[in-house]
Amino acid sequence: MSAQLQSLQRPAVDPISVEIIRHGLQSIPDQIEVDITRTAYSVLIYEYKDYAVGLVDAQGRLICQAKGGIPIFLANVLGLAVRDGLAIYGVEGMAPGDVIISNHAGTFGQHLNNVIMYTPIFGGEGGRQLIAFMCVLAHWTDVGGRYVGSSASNDTTDIFQEGIQFRTVKLRRAGEPVAEIYRMIEYNTRFPYMTLGDCDAQLSGCLKGRALFEEMLGKYGTKTVLAAIENIWQQSEAAARAAVRAIPDGVYEATSFLDNDGVTVDQPIKIDIVVRVEGEEMTIDFSNIAAEVRGPFNSGAQGGGITAARLAFKYLTTPGEPTNEGSFKPLRVLLPEGKFLSAGPTAALARYSAPLPTVIDTIIRAIADSSPERVAAGHHANMGSHRFQGRHPRTGALFSHLDTAHGGWGASLGRDGAGPYKTLAHGDTLDVPIEVQEALYPMRVDACGFRADSGGHGKFRGGLGLDKSYTVGAPCALTVTFERHGCPPWGLFGGGDGEPGYVEIEWVGAERRTVLKVSDTPLDRGDRVFIHTGGGGGYGSPLQRSPARVAADVEAGFVSRDAARDAYGVELDDNGRIDEAATARLRAAREGRT
Repeated sequence: MSAQLQSLQRPAVDPISVEIIRHGLQSIPDQIEVDITRTAYSVLIYEYKDYAVGLVDAQGRLICQAKGGIPIFLANVLGLAVRDGLAIYGVEGMAPGDVIISNHAGTFGQHLNNVIMYTPIFGGEGGRQLIAFMCVLAHWTDVGGRYVGSSASNDTTDIFQEGIQFRTVKLRRAGEPVAEIYRMIEYNTRFPYMTLGDCDAQLSGCLKGRALFEEMLGKYGTKTVLAAIENIWQQSEAAARAAVRAIPDGVYEATSFLDNDGVTVDQPIKIDIVVRVEGEEMTIDFSNIAAEVRGPFNSGAQGGGITAARLAFKYLTTPGEPTNEGSFKPLRVLLPEGKFLSAGPTAALARYSAPLPTVIDTIIRAIADSSPERVAAGHHANMGSHRFQGRHPRTGALFSHLDTAHGGWGASLGRDGAGPYKTLAHGDTLDVPIEVQEALYPMRVDACGFRADSGGHGKFRGGLGLDKSYTVGAPCALTVTFERHGCPPWGLFGGGDGEPGYVEIEWVGAERRTVLKVSDTPLDRGDRVFIHTGGGGGYGSPLQRSPARVAADVEAGFVSRDAARDAYGVELDDNGRIDEAATARLRAAREGRT
């Protein structure tokens, strides 16, 4: 604890006041999140919600976060930005009205599009004590580099090919704009109007959040608010420790892999993970994962392995509780340097997020046998990014349209898999509506619907993927990054694997070609692109699924009649009704009964 905070004598706070302050604090990032969706310029922010909002204390510890932001941002990177700022400027270098930005790869270990903006909040006696920071992270559409969109790369080999880095620089100094930094932003992006507009939306969020927090300090008193925050952290820590205690002690292991790093395409990326549970503490050990790779599928330790470990830990322990610094106190992470989840500061990071859903999935899988009630089968775990970029035929302006895959999540004890949703690393990020895509970009969405039989068969069925098709309306280029094709979403306890995702391209007059990773593949008017997303794994033997539920799945188009018979042992007549006698014979034969 800093000397300034130690000097604040913390009073005892009654439970009712703690709850009032808790909800007051939570309302701040939640309000700012709504404002950002109303004021941002980029579809990625106002529709997709590629941002995060939160409050951290004067040491960079997470106080609270908005409920709709992307989890891989909120796990720890807001505090990392603040700690880097304190290391560079010191407390004495932070002044009221300062606003700082950073996207430094060596600090965050994420791609350079993720720009964190934060402003200090002062309070205490005389308003001179540094109390907290208001933080807003947003994915800027483009920050330079080889490819339009900067992070739209499968084959970059170092960070310098991916854009400009801002290592903790002041956008505003004592309330005044720093013109040089604004010029650097403007002339290092292909979309200056959009990027500066999003920057202003972040700035407004920081300033409003700061004012709201200062209002709380004035209303309840700085000492009382800080004491309530300590109390909230302690409550979250106690809940997390209780959840870990409920997991049997032991050493648990799981393994999976990614297809490749985009450069060395014949070499899978190994993910071997060990989870140790002892008492009320959990250790996640990445010592045996693959080393740093040549392509852009690396991440730094903080933005990669530690982020994934924190998210998996939260899913396994207190998923329904608000997230703050106390949530992660029982977690230890072993992550040697030089792994693809702890890459060096100049490693290529454009696709840093692509591996993280699989890493999270694998950690959860490790404890499946010990805690079957806590886990789900594998989910599609595929960021599945697909980006169209080119010149709009009507305006001549450069456009870049990025979307990611919605697929099936794994089934669990008592429940079919959910979906189609984005990945465990995305949280509540949304799809870009088809109407918006067609209004802004020269393309048409011809179809979008459930992908039958993509969910793993089981007593509880895996969630479904999607089939989606585009027709291109003007010359453009397509970049695709699909993963988990060689390591499909696994089933648990007799459940079947989900189907992996892939993309097909059909040029006019040519046959369809299946692709997983391509960069800037040229398309012309009339060419078509088919997106097929993966399904989640099943849970339990499909022969234990109620025939009535199988029949309902067939009627809904989730399961084919062939799969009903071959996987579930359910025979349906021409009207879709269950043939009870034939079903009994099928299931008896499958189970080895006479």
